[in-house]
Amino acid sequence: MKFEPDSFSLEETTIWSFPDRGNWATHSGQYRGNWSPYVPRNLILRYSNPGDWILDQFVGSGTTLVEAKLLGRNAIGIDINPAALNLSKHNIDFHYDTEVKTYLRKGDARDLSFLKDESIQLICTHPPYANIIRYSDNIPQDMSQLGYDNFIENMEIVAKESFRVLRKNSICAYMIGDIRQKGLVKPLGMDSLQIFLKAGFLLKEIIIKEQHNCRSSEYWAGRGKAFLMLAHEYIFVLLKA
Repeated sequence: MKFEPDSFSLEETTIWSFPDRGNWATHSGQYRGNWSPYVPRNLILRYSNPGDWILDQFVGSGTTLVEAKLLGRNAIGIDINPAALNLSKHNIDFHYDTEVKTYLRKGDARDLSFLKDESIQLICTHPPYANIIRYSDNIPQDMSQLGYDNFIENMEIVAKESFRVLRKNSICAYMIGDIRQKGLVKPLGMDSLQIFLKAGFLLKEIIIKEQHNCRSSEYWAGRGKAFLMLAHEYIFVLLKA
């Protein structure tokens, strides 16, 4: 098993594109909707230091935690879905010569009460895009079951909890994309950003990430006369001053 990408350098602009899904450590693109490990690798290296505590409250398949372990950061991963937690547990179960702690916990991104105020040095997460991909069938608290308006309302709670647990002068970074309903764009990215700004964060960077290997591309191919396929996502880098 190799533990780092064949070639890597920190991104230097606000346009990111990673056609290669990443095949080092336990990374794979099999978990639908997971983000490329190049994203958390860039964020972790740029906005944290070895030994820092990183939080991913939508941990999914554990991509952030794998990168945190490889880069010498402590990490906490939370998910409401036991299936995701089982996959994350499998993915972080490898030996690597770093003295770090990695925890997984079944929980809700809207309730981080088990974490103390200002106990996290970096939030690095990838929430669902409302109910575009439903990650469970029978978990009422799963935010991927929520329609657009309800999702936005619940993200207000996520933003407030994120602000509470993050240390001052630290970064909250998350990736999210817009969605299309009935042929019209719903600006999930910018709507969610306004919620985090309202919670007290300051906007440090807006990064545009090009989408690759989207499973819906074949379905929408040839239908572009009606509208353009969404091929970008946002990575918002927010500062708690």
